[in-house]
Amino acid sequence: MAEGAELIFYYGPMGAGKSTFALQTQFNQQQQGRVGMLVTKQDRSGGALVTSRIGLEAEANLLDDDTDLYTLVSKRHEECALDFVICDEAQFLTPLQVEQLARVVDAQSVDVFAFGLLTDFRSTLFPGAARLVEIADEVHRMQSIVLCWCGRPGFLNARIVDGLVIRSGEVVAIGDTQAGPVMYRALCRKHYVEGRTER
Repeated sequence: MAEGAELIFYYGPMGAGKSTFALQTQFNQQQQGRVGMLVTKQDRSGGALVTSRIGLEAEANLLDDDTDLYTLVSKRHEECALDFVICDEAQFLTPLQVEQLARVVDAQSVDVFAFGLLTDFRSTLFPGAARLVEIADEVHRMQSIVLCWCGRPGFLNARIVDGLVIRSGEVVAIGDTQAGPVMYRALCRKHYVEGRTER
């Protein structure tokens, strides 16, 4: 059990390697003999997994909007004295669930590492991400270089349907960056505003 545990939020656009970094963080923590728990909400796989586009994956506890994270983590903590929790797709947490993770840190002295997007396809903060920014001990923008098609840094997540940037619809529409009916692409601000996805 760590003294002075922290809630740390890592964010970046699609393609920044958040899920890869989450799994790497889990590996590094476990290499130090620390006991952890992996949780996710609405992973691209649709299952109880954390998956990375480069092929890494691990089993995880699948959350929904009704999951009480404080209760879930506390039960596991009683069983095996957790040192850390890793939460992928943290942007999909409700603000209440973010507060429950903060309570895990403060009441149980368990470190929490959260990974997710900051803004949705409308360039609006996700409620879960907003609450993480408000109350996390540390907030870090991912240092991975994600480029727009023009070569400038891409940090806005565009939703693309039939080749067009879409700016309305359900906030959650699981897709990928490569192909399918719903695609996402990181664009620079200029080309996000213009809705241009190629030269």
